[in-house]
Amino acid sequence: MLQEKTGINAGNVWNALNEGGKLNVKDLKKATKIKTDRELNLTLGWLLREDKVVVEEEGKEVFVSLK
Repeated sequence: MLQEKTGINAGNVWNALNEGGKLNVKDLKKATKIKTDRELNLTLGWLLREDKVVVEEEGKEVFVSLK
């Protein structure tokens, strides 16, 4: 069940980044309506493992963009 939800979230994150470009984690969470940090972290881990996104720290913020 968790894998399925993470896969769906991964698609939603990819779509949000495709439309919005580089987003900070807070805006990404809002754009995808992912409810918890845990769900977002699992999703980002999935996309990082698949080499689909880049995660960067800029100051105190974390930004995500498509590769």
